[in-house]
Amino acid sequence: MTSTEQAPGSGASTARPEHLGHVIFIAASAAMGGFLFGYDSSVINGAVEAIRDRYAIGSATLAQVIAVALIGCAIGAATAGRIADRIGRIRCMQIAAVLFAVSAIGSALPFALWDLAFWRIVGGFAIGMASVIGPAYIAEVAPPAYRGRLGSFQQAAIVTGIATSQLVNWGILNAADGNQRGNLIGLEAWQVMLGVMVVPAVLYGMLSFVIPESPRYLISVGRRERARQILAEVEGKGIDLDARVAEIEHAMKREHKSTFKDLLGSSFLFKRIVWIGIGLSAFQQFVGINVAFYYSATLWQSVGINPTASFLYSFTTSIINIIGTVIAMIFVDRIGRRPLALIGSSGMVVSLALEAWAFSHPLVDGKLPATQGLVALIAAHVFVLFFALSWGVVVWVLLGEMFPNKIRAAALGVAAAAQWIANWMITASFPSLADWNLSGTYVIYTFFAALSIPFVLKFVKETKGKTLEEMG
Repeated sequence: MTSTEQAPGSGASTARPEHLGHVIFIAASAAMGGFLFGYDSSVINGAVEAIRDRYAIGSATLAQVIAVALIGCAIGAATAGRIADRIGRIRCMQIAAVLFAVSAIGSALPFALWDLAFWRIVGGFAIGMASVIGPAYIAEVAPPAYRGRLGSFQQAAIVTGIATSQLVNWGILNAADGNQRGNLIGLEAWQVMLGVMVVPAVLYGMLSFVIPESPRYLISVGRRERARQILAEVEGKGIDLDARVAEIEHAMKREHKSTFKDLLGSSFLFKRIVWIGIGLSAFQQFVGINVAFYYSATLWQSVGINPTASFLYSFTTSIINIIGTVIAMIFVDRIGRRPLALIGSSGMVVSLALEAWAFSHPLVDGKLPATQGLVALIAAHVFVLFFALSWGVVVWVLLGEMFPNKIRAAALGVAAAAQWIANWMITASFPSLADWNLSGTYVIYTFFAALSIPFVLKFVKETKGKTLEEMG
């Protein structure tokens, strides 16, 4: 499920499709999986305290219910590639859409805590599938001259999904008079929050029926004529279609199916480059970014901010996330990956340290003092901005570029698995750590942000302007 190499001769590398708007529609439709990815990842933020109250559970159990979806994510990501190679990219999207919809309905109507956890795993599986299928499909369908810009739709869709879920949660909470367990249409408000995701899930499924299958998959199963039709549609009729099909066939025959064994160096340890990829994935999560999207409403309520305002702050944080992502998309090819990562790390160190300082002060009447409360709010938004304009985008760009061709697929799988594991560790540990010492928790995140600077300086090489072949 990798993108095809563009050999000279077909004219594909510079061809402009006659209907670029249609190609943009195809990429945007596929990126709806990314929207659902972001929406499902963040929507639970609005239900955390209600779940704790309804089922009378402690922080440790609550954390497992929130984090259990990541188990499904890991399984979905690990299996999506093989499923898509067997039944096609479009069928895989349709399966993910069904799982998203079923998960939304099941999560909204749980009859027990274990039941809610099960539907969270089902939704996680769909997230894992969407995180793999969307970028792969877009890369395979997009015209070469527009691949980078169309490929960025996935990340843009993810952060838009996060922001939309926070806005919807805020609207539902207002309708329920600020009570997460308030009654709405016969359900508690938090149940409606989780159930609303059925709407974009159905839209995603409907869109999957109107976009074409990947030409690469069609060629792999012998449907050359249909592949030719789609190539003409998305890359332009001016290209040599026979030569283009031959290019894809030639590239597929040359591809090396990397295996886990290829990643091993001496003494059965991973090769150095694989460890660097694992390190990038771990640092991306260990700075605590997902706390901002899974627990932000709970965090602000814990320091005295009322529920409605806490949800509004969660939404504004998501808008900052979108702004930072756009900045990264603009500058990642201009100033390079390493400089952007270092700028982001430096900004995160300062903002996380300020949050740790603010949360170190005792509450007065259940609230942070005015100065510390303002510093905490501003620092939280600055932290998300610096993460989004750097590590949020740069890590995925580096992981796609830094590995030699021979091990790229397998190494990416290991790095992605490391990221889900690190995500689970942070997500599962935060409630208990916050109960222990909220300020100390942010000191830990500050430490990892600071440690990421020498890691980048010593181990990460710049990949800007280099071909994939130069990486190996």
